[in-house]
Amino acid sequence: MAQKVLDPKYTPWVPHYGNVRPFIDYPEVTMYEMVRRSSEQYPDKIAYEFMNDKVKYRTLIQQIDHCALCLVKEGVTADDSVLICMPNCPQAVVTLYAANKIGAIATMVHPLSAKGEIEFYIQNCECSVVLTLDMFYSNFPEIKDGMKLQKIIVSSIADGLSPFKAFMYKHVLDGRKDPKVDPSNRGVVFWKDMIKQDVTGVPEPVSPKTTYDGAVILYTGGTTGRSKGALLSNMSFNSTALGMTELSEIYGTGESIAAVMPIFHGFGLCTCVHLPFCIGITSILVPRFTPDSYSKLIVKKKINFIAGVPTLFEHMLRSKWLQNAKDLSFLRGIFCGGDTLAIEAKQRMDAFFAERKCPTFVREGFGCTECLTATSITPKDEQRPGSVGIPMPNDYYKITEPGTDTRVPYGTDGEICIAGPAVMNCYYNEPEETEQTLIQSDEDGLLWLHTGDIGMMDEDGFIYFKQRLKRMIITSGYNVYPSQIENILLNSGLVKESCVIGVPDPLRGSKVKAFVVPAPGVEGNTETMSKLRSYCRTQIARYALPREYEFMETLPRTKLNKIDYRQLEQMDAEKRASMPQKPVREHKPKREPRSKKQQ
Repeated sequence: MAQKVLDPKYTPWVPHYGNVRPFIDYPEVTMYEMVRRSSEQYPDKIAYEFMNDKVKYRTLIQQIDHCALCLVKEGVTADDSVLICMPNCPQAVVTLYAANKIGAIATMVHPLSAKGEIEFYIQNCECSVVLTLDMFYSNFPEIKDGMKLQKIIVSSIADGLSPFKAFMYKHVLDGRKDPKVDPSNRGVVFWKDMIKQDVTGVPEPVSPKTTYDGAVILYTGGTTGRSKGALLSNMSFNSTALGMTELSEIYGTGESIAAVMPIFHGFGLCTCVHLPFCIGITSILVPRFTPDSYSKLIVKKKINFIAGVPTLFEHMLRSKWLQNAKDLSFLRGIFCGGDTLAIEAKQRMDAFFAERKCPTFVREGFGCTECLTATSITPKDEQRPGSVGIPMPNDYYKITEPGTDTRVPYGTDGEICIAGPAVMNCYYNEPEETEQTLIQSDEDGLLWLHTGDIGMMDEDGFIYFKQRLKRMIITSGYNVYPSQIENILLNSGLVKESCVIGVPDPLRGSKVKAFVVPAPGVEGNTETMSKLRSYCRTQIARYALPREYEFMETLPRTKLNKIDYRQLEQMDAEKRASMPQKPVREHKPKREPRSKKQQ
């Protein structure tokens, strides 16, 4: 499918590409096919490493092909969706590409999602099969007659390891007992049993899907804050991976990338997994980490490319592993996204790495789930303070008057709009939301994604992100949508109305605060607050839980009788400014008890 090329007057960034091709003829193949090509070109190179176990590309493609046959035997077809609720581990990655080979859609969701969220994802993506860890199995509904969901494949972290490593992990390193999942439960299939199946006679799956068909669903808040699945195509992944490789000029400069960013997020899935698989380098899969353990991993394994969110990098700079490092010249790419990186923080990070002989600076990017991940990135040899870079090859940016197709002059704030192969096909089963977000321009004929973010483009095409037009809170790099939390609070029966905002937090960047008007007959006291906390823990992912509550008799309203969240933000800011400068005591959700070995 030929892509329209815009008039040069609309692409002022092209002269700043240097040696980078401004337009690339991306291969029109599936995600699976990209990995298969790498397995043929680099059969003996390491494709992924997991807890020090290393797997070559020739073995990776064998794992994917075998898993695809196993899924077919379990009843998966090209018309299905496979929901993957897993941390960064081999089973998740292999299943993703196996589903893609079949032609099924892979739906990636947060493994720490609450029960209510899991049920919504299952219904929304219409999945027939789920892959999850044993420790998360209890969050999934019981399979009943009439449900589209037919199988729940249950795995464990140890399933991704060699037999000896699996034994060591389960009995020595981790110290936890695997949660018991009753094998007689309807639809339960254990990964270790499924993967050992005899697949003789199972027909080899051939995907009927094209490069432009939907391949993966990633969930985002959309324009209203209610979760919606962004259906992203094979081309979205392939063009983003190859375009980022081209503009970053990383091909041939390194052999490994750390995959610590979660694979249910486009940043982690594409940048840290699909990109390395497309160019034949190693993805080091990390299922869980701390800033200190990530720093240790980088230094010990001399990783060439790393990715993270601003708060993660800020914490890593205080790690003894990086502070004591004398030579970080092996670092060839440092990519930062997911949240705003303050100019001062970036300068501090660049200086830190430069002092340790790192040959590159921190490369910022901009994007959103609706276009998979970053579609703009800082060029290799040119950076501008506050800028998130220039568009990647084949992707276009324009700044418009919010909610319109009218371009604003260079240097003027407006809504950031994106067009190109990375943009999603649609919000899955959400035609109205899709129509409001993907708008074809009368001016150039392109289909533009209206991001709902405010930014500016300078005369040279460099993009500057300013603020989010949509009400969204970013806490520790995770997106939290206030309207989702408000709806859950309302459903508790304890709340008449509420308003959720983000407030400053020294560790997370922002944290969630809920202003609550109690329901009639309910008092705004500590007992009610305790009940709300308990209720929310069953309905909301841990990272999105309100950390502060404030009861009010009424909430301020605008002239249109809508809750005035901006006034609440201002009230809270003024209150904090008048308080003594000391940490605000906040509620910490209860953790599961740990064994002595863990402690």
